[in-house]
Amino acid sequence: MRRLTVVQLLPALESGGVERSTLEIAAALVAAGHRAIVVSAGGRLVPALEACGAEHVTLAIGRKSLAALRRVPALRRLFRDSGADIVHARSRLPAWLGRMALAGLPVTRRPRWVTTVHGLNSPGRYSAVMASGERVVCVSRTVREYVLRHYPATDPSRLRVIERGIDPAQFPPRPHPDPAARAEAAAGYPTLADAAPLLLLPGRGTRLKGHADALHLLAALRSAGHPRAKLWLPGAREAGREAYIAELEALAAQLGVADAALFTPPTARIASAYAASDLVLQLSRKPEAFGRTVLEALSCGRPVLGWAHGGVGELLQQLQPAGAVPPFDADALATTAARQLRDPPAPVAIPYTLQAMQQATLDLYAELAG
Repeated sequence: MRRLTVVQLLPALESGGVERSTLEIAAALVAAGHRAIVVSAGGRLVPALEACGAEHVTLAIGRKSLAALRRVPALRRLFRDSGADIVHARSRLPAWLGRMALAGLPVTRRPRWVTTVHGLNSPGRYSAVMASGERVVCVSRTVREYVLRHYPATDPSRLRVIERGIDPAQFPPRPHPDPAARAEAAAGYPTLADAAPLLLLPGRGTRLKGHADALHLLAALRSAGHPRAKLWLPGAREAGREAYIAELEALAAQLGVADAALFTPPTARIASAYAASDLVLQLSRKPEAFGRTVLEALSCGRPVLGWAHGGVGELLQQLQPAGAVPPFDADALATTAARQLRDPPAPVAIPYTLQAMQQATLDLYAELAG
């Protein structure tokens, strides 16, 4: 295949699943001999992007204001001067600006247009731009069904389901129990040393992640045969979320589990955190588009318990049905958790790998580029 130039558009390169996917595709493009350009307002992931051989163009295309329209001519020049073959938008405002920039180019010199629907955004005209691509990447079957339901005029042949993937080398199977991983966790947080069992809920400090549901589950388990159960919530404690943490701590005290719930900042060693745990929770109150933590935990050999909706429910039904619980049924959650702790499901092979996701995306680019 001839050398392609692919431009990806997103608001910033700070953190998150969209940003991670952008870097992963940029790295795959460079490794295959193509040119990868990313346009964003910048952020802490720019050095990692450039280290893989990709290029970054700093342009504030994610700030919602009329001033954003001033970025359209700069985008148009970039598309023209770089000889872009593909423009791939990963967020709504960058997608609108990208479409405007493309419309000003002659048809014969216009790059092909790709969008990825990373989330289940509120349907409407503003979000509809994410279904406008000549190819629309859906990160799960849940997302594909969402697009067709809310934008019925979308031609299904333009949709491509390319599930997010993980690198199995970063999440290798670990013994269960794993004394080394537990010792590492206890070295940072001594209260975790005697947890039996240890529940883990990784996630940002937002109400949508279901931290309160996890606290209620912890209380139920401790009163029903697991008095030493503890709950670790890495990522819950974040700057600017102090009021939310105080609310959770008050709830933990009310439930009698204040000494058994640990709210910490994110950990850079999440694979070891999975290995230290006995049960991983995915209790997002709002359906998610995918659910990468489900794959990561299962890859490490840990059972996962989650609400059976959205992308999380899709993955659990496919890979570990025993962990799927009807959304917000607290009694079923406690019963299922006790059963998983008593009789953990057998480890499963993870079909959704980073390499498969990268190759499927490059194949899509090749298809469009002819």
